Amino acid sequence: MDIQIDISKTVIETDRLILRAFTEADLYDLYSYASVPGVGEMAGWPHHESIETSDRILHSFIDEKEVLAVYHKPDRKVIGSLGLHKSWANEDEVYINLEAKEIGYVLSKDYWGHGLMPEAVNAVIDFGFDTLGLDAFTCCHFLENNRSRRVIEECGFRFVKQSEFFAKQLQRSYEDMKYMLLKEQHKSNPLF
Repeated sequence: MDIQIDISKTVIETDRLILRAFTEADLYDLYSYASVPGVGEMAGWPHHESIETSDRILHSFIDEKEVLAVYHKPDRKVIGSLGLHKSWANEDEVYINLEAKEIGYVLSKDYWGHGLMPEAVNAVIDFGFDTLGLDAFTCCHFLENNRSRRVIEECGFRFVKQSEFFAKQLQRSYEDMKYMLLKEQHKSNPLF
């Protein structure tokens, strides 16, 4: 079952990151990573071709109150986003009674391969289970997106099913891999 959340006052800190609500001051950082070809396309949206597009998206993040800015402490800038969205499990008869949220994330290409997104995702998982009282998280990746697959698996998610996803903004379909992490699986995993 979908629950409403408001992350506008949430601050989660890790060794290298601060996860917090987006602010107007983040516009140029958002445009900097979202305008790079190949970044947004891996998440189902076209890279930003103008600062105006980034401004519109930034305001949707602020208004919807479900997307955190991924702020890199050493470089003092926002390098990505991590959202808690309505989950595919909310529509699945098997999982409909779970209070679940979908984790979606994007990271600046300059920071790929440094372990930053698993660091952010694990911190949000702990927050979701311990503070929000969620039963489960879901996460998805396009079949060809091996970077996201590695993050998802490293964070303890378990594969549930494969389906097709139509990315409206890109006007194309993708093979979509769906995963879930239940609260009891997370706490019983000795890696956490």
